[in-house]
Amino acid sequence: MENKESENRELESQPKNPLHGVKLAEILDYLVDQYDWEGLGTLIDINCFTNNPSKKSSLKFLRRTPWARTKVENLYLETKGK
Repeated sequence: MENKESENRELESQPKNPLHGVKLAEILDYLVDQYDWEGLGTLIDINCFTNNPSKKSSLKFLRRTPWARTKVENLYLETKGK
């Protein structure tokens, strides 16, 4: 019961955040489906997309590198907005 209440509070605390509830893995999957790894590497020039890319290594890098994660999140929002 307590878990449900904290989940509801989280949803209420970020009502205008378009990324709220969207996992980084879901964002990456969506972008790879849209652009493939090569296209993603062209749009965001980081090694985890251009040099032997994999979902696991990309997620690890993005979770540890805020500026890269921001670029990926922004591209996701731009792509979803189309």
